Amino acid sequence: MSLPTVANTETGTHFHVHGGTGGPGGGADQHGGEGGPAEGGTLIYGSQINNLNVYSHGQEPRQQGQIELITQEQCHTALALVRCPLASQIFQGRMEILNKMQEYFSQEPKKRRIFVLYGLGGSGKTQIAVKFLEETSDEVSKQFFVNASSSEALSNSFMNIAISQRFGRTPEAGIQWLISEHKEWTLLFDNADDPKLKLSPFFPRCTHGKIIITSRNPQLAVYGPASHSQVGDLNEENAALLLLARALQEHTDQNHKLAMVIVQELSCLPLAIVQAGAYIAKFKCLKNYLSIYRQNKKELLLQHPDQTVDEYEWTVYTTWQISFEKLSPVAARFLQLCALLHHSNIPESIFVKATEWIVNNEGNKTGSMQATREFLQNFISSSGIWHEQHFRNTVAEIAEYSLLESDERSKTLSMHPLVHLWCSDTQSNQATMRECMTNILGMAIDLDPDAYLERIKMISHVKMLIPDFTVVNSQFWHQYARMYYDGGKFEQAKGLYEMDLERQRELFGNDHPNTLFAMANLASTYWHLGRYQEAEGLDLSVLQGRQKLLGADHPDTLRAMAHLAATYRELGRYQEAEGLNLSVLQGRQKLLGNDHPDTLFAMANLATTYWHLGQYQEAEGLDLSVLQGRQKLLGDDHPYTLFAMANLASTYRELGRYQEAEGLDLSVLQGRQKLLGDDHPYTLFAMANLASTYRELGRYQEAEGLDLSVLQGRQKLLGDDHPETLFAMANLATTYRQLGRYQEAEGLDLSVLQGHQKLFGDDHPDTLVAMANLATTYRQLGRYQEAEGLDLSVLQGRQKLLGDDHPYTLVAMANLASTYRELGRYQEAEGLDLSVLQGCQKLLGDDHPETLRAMANLAMTLGNTGRHQAAENLQLQVVAKCREVLGADHPDTLRATKDLTTTRDTLDSNFPPPKKVKCNAILGLPTNMWAPGAAGKSTSGNLARTADKLTFAIEVHERDPPSCGCSIHPDAMHPVVYN
Repeated sequence: MSLPTVANTETGTHFHVHGGTGGPGGGADQHGGEGGPAEGGTLIYGSQINNLNVYSHGQEPRQQGQIELITQEQCHTALALVRCPLASQIFQGRMEILNKMQEYFSQEPKKRRIFVLYGLGGSGKTQIAVKFLEETSDEVSKQFFVNASSSEALSNSFMNIAISQRFGRTPEAGIQWLISEHKEWTLLFDNADDPKLKLSPFFPRCTHGKIIITSRNPQLAVYGPASHSQVGDLNEENAALLLLARALQEHTDQNHKLAMVIVQELSCLPLAIVQAGAYIAKFKCLKNYLSIYRQNKKELLLQHPDQTVDEYEWTVYTTWQISFEKLSPVAARFLQLCALLHHSNIPESIFVKATEWIVNNEGNKTGSMQATREFLQNFISSSGIWHEQHFRNTVAEIAEYSLLESDERSKTLSMHPLVHLWCSDTQSNQATMRECMTNILGMAIDLDPDAYLERIKMISHVKMLIPDFTVVNSQFWHQYARMYYDGGKFEQAKGLYEMDLERQRELFGNDHPNTLFAMANLASTYWHLGRYQEAEGLDLSVLQGRQKLLGADHPDTLRAMAHLAATYRELGRYQEAEGLNLSVLQGRQKLLGNDHPDTLFAMANLATTYWHLGQYQEAEGLDLSVLQGRQKLLGDDHPYTLFAMANLASTYRELGRYQEAEGLDLSVLQGRQKLLGDDHPYTLFAMANLASTYRELGRYQEAEGLDLSVLQGRQKLLGDDHPETLFAMANLATTYRQLGRYQEAEGLDLSVLQGHQKLFGDDHPDTLVAMANLATTYRQLGRYQEAEGLDLSVLQGRQKLLGDDHPYTLVAMANLASTYRELGRYQEAEGLDLSVLQGCQKLLGDDHPETLRAMANLAMTLGNTGRHQAAENLQLQVVAKCREVLGADHPDTLRATKDLTTTRDTLDSNFPPPKKVKCNAILGLPTNMWAPGAAGKSTSGNLARTADKLTFAIEVHERDPPSCGCSIHPDAMHPVVYN
């Protein structure tokens, strides 16, 4: 039995008896009792302690009557070991978590509550906990720090709680004191990281008290199903404040900017920021820290500060190394392999497909694959198939230390950027690991056309994994080349495809289907690199080889025809391309039907050829069919559907339907940014197309921003001399001309022309476009003789290549006519202007913007030759149609309005004040515009809207027409996306 506490009323102290088991008929007193031997009786003497119950614990038996005193010094020592540390004086942020904890613990304060903080080592879990304890210290009588890193540490912590409260010297005594202590207390279980350690036996079995747990293991959230928080990185603002505080730097605007860049580099991990701040404080190097860090990352992240602001004993790298050393060999290798890829969105399917490859290629046991096979064997079941549970167990083991996160929804894995850096930096056998991971990725690359997006998503991982594609196992050259190709990395794809072609030739000879397939891939890559002559040679070889082996109607033969047609288009040989495209379309319709994806590709390619031939109505019909077919088959967001939208938008631009083009262009750009990222070649095409539409709509500032992004993206991706880079320069130059920045335009135009001449020669369509653009800039600069020479070359080249009626030929005529006007050669200009107007009316219709521009140009020439009345009549039509087609604020409308006003002012100066008459008309003309008058007369007046009409006060004039000036629309580039 137990004895009650005996009070000494004179000294105010308590004698607390832990009595042993009494003998028969007797009781255990403070001297051990006389009824029988007392087992382990202990006397604990100390200062006044209230509400303590007698507790007989199960420690080893002591000698009968043994009495052990806990001294004041022992009590203080034990208390120091379980006293919660103070919160850091530079603590920043985390208000969302602190408020959540406060709200949770304030509910039912007399009921036991548990809150769990979990996250990566170094994320600041302990600091959040002690900050909360500091802010709520007035609400509880006792706060204890429990080291939960191991079972032994837990036992020691609870033993020290017992000693500090003079309640015994065992863990059980500490737990029992907490049970008996009904005043509010809080336990902080810190660093409960060991997944095998069970915490629940250490929770006092009572209904009161607060418990906070910090852990790297997300599974411990089970102790607080509705009361847990994952502790991640700080937000950038609080991270910058923390850095400046630890670095002992003033919070100035300049320092804040420097700090923001540093914390972004450190991924806003609190421990890394504190270490960086300590380094900066020591060496006074805030401005230079980033460059120092980038050159010495490993050393700095391993370096412990001489002076610390808290009691955390580990550096960034050592805190994770401790967890890593607890992993099984399989889990450790898995983490190291993942660290060779990009830190986020690692597809779990990589390991699934690689394991399946190993199973399906059992006979392939080359020496270079041995390490890869051995690792993947861990995920093969005894029955020889993928073992899902083994894989899940491995991932879960790593995730228990927050070194890896698994997203169940997307089936991807991710690592914190600094964990990724640490794991990569500390690998001793990186070459072997990189070879293993390169093989795993090669096995996992799915070459199915429908796996296009999967291949694209692997690009970021390949970029991290493979510094030089020559390290790729020859078995996987084709797989990696296809991935690079789909990701727009054509230079890397070219190298691998060239190697693969040589390998196929050595294995099978020149005429084997595998060799022809390798040739086709390399030809397509050359095409994307702008090396069209090399592409043509390979395309012809592929077509001839397949015709011989498979016949003219085989799907692979038709595909070879389509590739050759695309090359002919790029070489400006549109008639040849059209013939091949028609053959491909008819062949596929016969073999596959109208709705098959390959038939839709054939339609799209033929539409593109029609577009180049200026046959826009035919192109529109095919483009619409392709878009509707792909939306039905693939949905709105599929890459091929976006291609169809882009092509239709380009056709709408040529037809002058700019609003419709803009809507499609925006959809394409947003879709590609989401699917492919901002830097992919197809995303850059979408930006270029939208910029072209903005130019047509007169939104030049928006066009400039996009044009610059496209140019910079292509220079980075393709180099300065690539045709697509030259197109981007030409587009930006066109925008600069529209903005009146002619010197900047000239520099770009010259670079474009020289680049095209070097690549294609003087007669290529793209070279002629570059000449036309430079001539336009020269006109704006008043250098008319230079413009004339270029304009003549362009016109003659287009007449030879495209014929007299092609839209681009008409543009060349218009540009030459404009130069003749500037040179005062009005008769020559008039002849060309008439030809252009008649050609545009026939080809594009009366309302097309190009037709209206042709009409404006002819009116200007008529005015220059003194036929002002005829000029005025044409200008009135131009203004009305521009308002209707383009809107009142479009630059072409404003330009036409200005020209008409000039003509009117000149006419007014030749005649007496007009006689005014009144009439009503429903017109779409702006204030002070002219309305058509009788023969030999013109009308002008002021508009006022009344109800649904425009009231027009008309002034009648008898006069001859005045002269006026008008600027023409420059010859601009319209990029087209090819399938």
